[in-house]
Amino acid sequence: MPHRYDGQSMRERLQETLSVHRNELVSLFTGYVAQGKGILQRHHLIDEMDKVVGKDEGMQKLKDSPFSKILKSAQEAIVLPPFVAIAIRPRPGVWEYVRVNVYELNVDQLTVSEYLQFKEELVDGEINGSYVLELDFEPFNVTFPRPTRSSSIGNGVQFLNRHLSSIMFRNKESLEPLLDFLRAHKHDGHVMMLNDRIQNISRLQSALARAEEFLSKLPPLTPYSDFEFDLQGMGFERGWGDTAQRVSEMVHLLLEILQAPDPSTLETFLGRIPMVFNVVIVSPHGYFGQANVLGLPDTGGQIVYILDQVRALENEMLLRIQKQGLDVIPKILIVTRLIPDAKGTTCNQRLERISGTEHTHILRVPFRTEKGILRKWISRFDVWPYLETFAEDASNEIAAELQGVPDLIIGNYSDGNLVASLLSYKLGITQCNIAHALEKTKYPESDIYWRKFEDKYHFSSQFTADLIAMNNADFIITSTYQEIAGSKTNVGQYESHTAFTLPGLYRVVHGIDVFDPKFNIVSPGADMSIYFSYSEKERRLTALHDSIESLLYDPVQNDDHIGMLSDRSKPIIFSMARLDRVKNITGLVECFGKSSKLRELVNLVVVAGYIDVTKSRDREETKEIEKMHDLIKKYNLQGQFRWIPAQMNRARNGELYRYIADTKGAFVQPAVYEAFGLTVVEAMTCGLPTFATCHGGPAEIIEDGLSGFHIDPYHPDQVATLLIDFFERSQKDPGYWDEISNGGLQRIYERYTWKIYTERLLTLAGVYGFWKHVSKLERRETRRYLEMFYILKLKDLAKSIPLAVDEQ
Repeated sequence: MPHRYDGQSMRERLQETLSVHRNELVSLFTGYVAQGKGILQRHHLIDEMDKVVGKDEGMQKLKDSPFSKILKSAQEAIVLPPFVAIAIRPRPGVWEYVRVNVYELNVDQLTVSEYLQFKEELVDGEINGSYVLELDFEPFNVTFPRPTRSSSIGNGVQFLNRHLSSIMFRNKESLEPLLDFLRAHKHDGHVMMLNDRIQNISRLQSALARAEEFLSKLPPLTPYSDFEFDLQGMGFERGWGDTAQRVSEMVHLLLEILQAPDPSTLETFLGRIPMVFNVVIVSPHGYFGQANVLGLPDTGGQIVYILDQVRALENEMLLRIQKQGLDVIPKILIVTRLIPDAKGTTCNQRLERISGTEHTHILRVPFRTEKGILRKWISRFDVWPYLETFAEDASNEIAAELQGVPDLIIGNYSDGNLVASLLSYKLGITQCNIAHALEKTKYPESDIYWRKFEDKYHFSSQFTADLIAMNNADFIITSTYQEIAGSKTNVGQYESHTAFTLPGLYRVVHGIDVFDPKFNIVSPGADMSIYFSYSEKERRLTALHDSIESLLYDPVQNDDHIGMLSDRSKPIIFSMARLDRVKNITGLVECFGKSSKLRELVNLVVVAGYIDVTKSRDREETKEIEKMHDLIKKYNLQGQFRWIPAQMNRARNGELYRYIADTKGAFVQPAVYEAFGLTVVEAMTCGLPTFATCHGGPAEIIEDGLSGFHIDPYHPDQVATLLIDFFERSQKDPGYWDEISNGGLQRIYERYTWKIYTERLLTLAGVYGFWKHVSKLERRETRRYLEMFYILKLKDLAKSIPLAVDEQ
């Protein structure tokens, strides 16, 4: 259905512009066609308009017309002379496709399928026959409730609660599934919440009224054990609370829902029902360990995220179970790959308890083929042939450890989400996905020209797995809105899977709907026992200062540090990330190298990768290491620049951020794209003023000019200017540095803590667990469709990837 502006479709608006500004449009579109067959990105379209306007002032009329708005909302154009087909995105999540015949000056509306078919001609020169496999998940979701406003994207649980409570309000029979849900609650064979005395809604209402009256006569802190048998006689079992007051609150919430359902009451009630005792978190790739792993290939922010997540999650689960009046020990398992050649890490141990927890373990399962167990590390891009067997083996190991099935499974990244899908499908449990980063938006045109990328990245398997996992999940957590639906000008990571084509394989006309209420924004935080403000002097780890000074200033050049900082009085610009193309650390070094003014004002310190290229086995990293050495020579950075390899000691890393803050320095995160930006949160939590990429999550974390600054890595000159302005202003007015530092801290405390995160996650598990039950959201048709897609496509794609061979 075309999007309509003031009652007009995009085609109608474009046709109208053609009749009013015929000459100008001919000039512009002739410019597009002159660039020849290919894809023009958004900035190419706008640049051509500016170029044409610069040559001919008469064209200004076109720039001032409503057409300019259409062009600014265009995401790409396919040029196949004499045609130009344009994908227009008037707002996040809403798309429309038109095609202009530049010779005949007419405009056609295109369906998604027609647009993708047109795009495929770029690759094949002709259409792949009449019958191409088209994936369309929309028919399965036609009756499914969803919001329509772009601003509602990512607030799925609020929408779902409104929908559920309005159904209950309109139709009292809709309360029956809530009764069934409460009666079905068991853990380890023990009945919870309700027993057989309560068989219907009217019996439930009268029992709740009796319980409310009974509880009102007890002192609020009376322990549950004192009145357990009284409530049992009325039909209630454990799970309502640990004191008379808490049980009374739960009883009151349910009475309100039965009388006049309200979204927030429903969410509070569902969030408090005991539902989650055993959690499995899946993260197969990389070196998953607690020490000596950060900086190893494919091993970075995701590991830190999960380790911080499980510590906070265990605490929240223990607190909730205690408040629910239950005597249950929760268990959390992080399921990852066992790597026999563990490179001095613990990645060859089957079971490892997470430090700072009592009931959380890493469970490692090897990658196995008919030839035996794979011993060495392999890239995250090469794991696809191993995952099905890994999921089967993991299922058996999980059952042995938990002595049962988990209540919630959380997948991480594409490989973990696929394994979570296979396990949740098999075990019938609630599935949550966390993408961390979807590769499709990181590598432009990696869908249409997938064959170019296939040998190195195997994106055909990855994008197929992503589609299966997204559609199989009960709910999806993202750290930011941008991850789902981008911004006004940029397409979101998930949104890029709405419609795309892998020519010769299949065409996706409706892959995922970003308006789906399964999407929820739940932002992580930093571990506040490690990351805290530089101003908290009594907590500072001053014992580490000698080793930090050595790291920064020791003149010896070796594998632990190269480069020198001659003037120790200067503030330090600091950056820490994996050394790969997307993280763009070399881009920051070049930006610094080119700016003599910036080099006068500050020193630059980067912590990234290896210094010795022979130590890396990562394809991208080796290129970046070589580039870094070239930049040091090219710009003669000696005296103003220090390169330190990846650091494993998190406690020291936290103190390093604070030490940089002592120099009145700043943190810079220069990635060309960053899904979230955990280092941004860490730096801000330490009170270090932060400059971070405007592409992705950091644009939401930082309020530009208040709690930090947005930078565009594609415009390094502007980045240098912004940094120069900040340090010059801070020199003149030291209060300005403090103002940005304090703004960052305030932002963190309001939005980015693990306490807020885990409370939200467990509430979501409750709401979506209930939603799955009441609406029978096993979605059998969708699951069958996904199963067929998995068996007929993904299995063959994965099999085509060469298996790794261990060195003898």
